[in-house]
Amino acid sequence: MTAARGELDRTKLLAARYRAAHHRPYLASALYALTIVPCPEVGTMGVDRHWRCYVSPAFVAATPVEELAGVWVHEAAHLLRDHHGRAARLPAAAQRDGYRVNVAQDCEINDDLLADGLRLPAGRVEPRLYGLPDGQLFETYLDQLPPGVRGHDCGSGAHGRPAPWELPASTGPAPLGEAEARALRRHTAEAMRAHQRARGTLPAGWQRWAEEVLEPTVDWRQALSGAVREAAAWAGGAVDYTYRRPSRRTPALRGVVLPSLRRPLPRVAVVVDTSGSMGDAELAAALGEITGVLREVGVRGNRVTVLACDADVHAVSRVTSAEQITLGGGGGTDMRVGIEAALAARDRPSIVVVLTDGFTPWPDETPSCRLVAALIGAGAPQPPSWVETVRVPTGSPGQR
Repeated sequence: MTAARGELDRTKLLAARYRAAHHRPYLASALYALTIVPCPEVGTMGVDRHWRCYVSPAFVAATPVEELAGVWVHEAAHLLRDHHGRAARLPAAAQRDGYRVNVAQDCEINDDLLADGLRLPAGRVEPRLYGLPDGQLFETYLDQLPPGVRGHDCGSGAHGRPAPWELPASTGPAPLGEAEARALRRHTAEAMRAHQRARGTLPAGWQRWAEEVLEPTVDWRQALSGAVREAAAWAGGAVDYTYRRPSRRTPALRGVVLPSLRRPLPRVAVVVDTSGSMGDAELAAALGEITGVLREVGVRGNRVTVLACDADVHAVSRVTSAEQITLGGGGGTDMRVGIEAALAARDRPSIVVVLTDGFTPWPDETPSCRLVAALIGAGAPQPPSWVETVRVPTGSPGQR
């Protein structure tokens, strides 16, 4: 018996989900957590961040069960990999192009699914279509995709921006809460580990994902961004009085001008360790992260000074982007020299960020500013306890 014209063939759709769960039992809980919403506007299939799966009746009718099974796994993968949460941590400009983000995410998923032998419909997105290698995170693909790419809209469960065809959270099938979603991700990761121990096989992409869920590592980019943001908020929290903009209470007091409060932007100094042991790739990645965060919080232009330093200060520059920075040195290492030079400047900074491999002496006492150290390399020694520390593992940018 077939579904009437325009109606969703649930039998076929559920048969496809059963096929996906039967052949990959470690995904069964996630697949069956998705609730079905018939939706002609969606085009194919998509998910919202509440684990509701929107399905086009026409797409189901035209697609073989084996390919529908692959699409089920694809949509569940967006939610298991927390694509909408990761998209929310992208720079604001990148978030605005949801289609581009979605294409990058599809590249991250589909190379794993195809390597696992799943069939996907024609027109699928793959990294090779853009001359890119398999096995990367979507954040890496996003930077490498050509301009103007467009693809299928998988919904807010992917790029985080509500699609026009999505239901409000208060209507339709009950949404899955974030706490439940986290528990489901962990349960799925544990099922993958058990499957691998019993069968000895698990696709490499899923294996890496399960390891990250069960034994999470700190995202150094997020940690470094958070430290810089917090320091900037702390420094910008200081207030002072100014007569440049009189208080709003002034008109009520004849002949008296009251000052208003102002919240100044902080000045920031970035001390870069240019000794011979530092790697250019890690330096560039960390420096780019710092300058990007400073731009977002409004600290730019002549408020940011970069000092290239080994055992001496070799270059001091005012910058608006990482590309303008001149790095010099290559000798011994003493970051105290750079910190002292930064604090001795006429425009004294309220935040000093030090990029170093950690093999350096530190000041004997806490300086009169906020000090953040980005320690590059797993073997970097721990600085004094009063230094805020973020560890940047070598070779980490762009890798899973």
